[in-house]
Amino acid sequence: MSVLEMKVPSPGESISEVEIAQWLVSDGDYVEKDQAIAEVDSDKATLELPAEESGVITLKAEDGDTVAVGAVVCLIDTSAEKPEGFESAAEVAAPEVVAAPVKEEAKSDAPSPNPVNEKKSYATGTPSVAAAKIMAENGIHSGQINGTGKDGRITKQDVVAAMAAGFSPAATQGWGGTRDQGREKMSLMRRKIAERLVSVKNDTAMLTTFNEVDMKPIMDLRAKYKKAFAEHHEVNLGFMSFFTKACTEALNLFPAVNAQIDGKEMILHDYADIGIAVSSPKGLMVPVVRNAEQMSLAEIEREIKRLAIKARDGKITPDEMTGGTFTITNGGVFGSMLSTPIINPPQSAILGMHNIVQRPVAIDGKVEIRPIMYVALSYDHRIIDGKESVSFLVKVKEMLENPERMIFGAKDPVEVLLGL
Repeated sequence: MSVLEMKVPSPGESISEVEIAQWLVSDGDYVEKDQAIAEVDSDKATLELPAEESGVITLKAEDGDTVAVGAVVCLIDTSAEKPEGFESAAEVAAPEVVAAPVKEEAKSDAPSPNPVNEKKSYATGTPSVAAAKIMAENGIHSGQINGTGKDGRITKQDVVAAMAAGFSPAATQGWGGTRDQGREKMSLMRRKIAERLVSVKNDTAMLTTFNEVDMKPIMDLRAKYKKAFAEHHEVNLGFMSFFTKACTEALNLFPAVNAQIDGKEMILHDYADIGIAVSSPKGLMVPVVRNAEQMSLAEIEREIKRLAIKARDGKITPDEMTGGTFTITNGGVFGSMLSTPIINPPQSAILGMHNIVQRPVAIDGKVEIRPIMYVALSYDHRIIDGKESVSFLVKVKEMLENPERMIFGAKDPVEVLLGL
């Protein structure tokens, strides 16, 4: 018998422990090499733990356990043979299409899930990889299905049977009508986010300044060039690249906004690593676009798209979320009209974007309806003066309302022509 000890790898520098978010396999299952066997949470990201060899697995930790980096979390008996009828991860990843029931009598023929499962463990109510994929595609949650797998795990067959049998309206719509309460442990990443946000409120002199941006020039430019841009660069032209470019030009003019405090010293950065806040299934994440000041709009769009997909799929690495010098967050995609974003430490400022609303504004003495966005800059008043913060936001506004200024380093093209 040959047994392999699997240890927790280091997700990144300064990370000494992780939390087992969820085992994707059961104790005693046969696993293949490189198959994802668990999801582990660090204080920065959620990562998949792949099997190092094929064999029968023995778990040494449970869901929710906090384990040190380098600790043994499972054993794999590499001498075990693959069981007959074993479904590989590749086969499981492409489940067959399940037809909706047509006849009422089909309900009685469907295998009913086992209503009683005496043994309770970390596996109880947890779907297998194949089951989780079908459930996600059809908007089904684990509370709607009784698992018949080992220790109550929800199998692919359980989901198929439940869909064929149909769900009662009470199980799929609205509140349950009970007075029950539930407790759910906060993930390691969520707890770390909470600590950081509280520390920002306690340890910084945070202040927020506001302005409004007439988005018509940007919207007109996008409408004119978005098709050609997408065909040429193979990526869509969004608002975020314009805001990122405007911020990098403004940061060059007001370096304190791009700086941070380290004890009694101020660290100034001769580059702009822009953090872009994105929403993921695991919560808010802030991947970093490195050296954004040197990128074109197309390069910024590609990098934002790449990082957002990785964050959404849970494949973002800690290195891709550390080291930013300034952050942009867009609450407008969720309908936010105005907010005061919280600084992402150890940075000193963050720009908040909001929704675009048609508002009456005065243009050359006349009232016109324009697409207006409110923007907010939260900053640490210990390192950034009011004049710098307001001037920074005004410069961002000027460049967004005059997009050609981004091409000429925040200057008016006529001024460049005249050498002013």
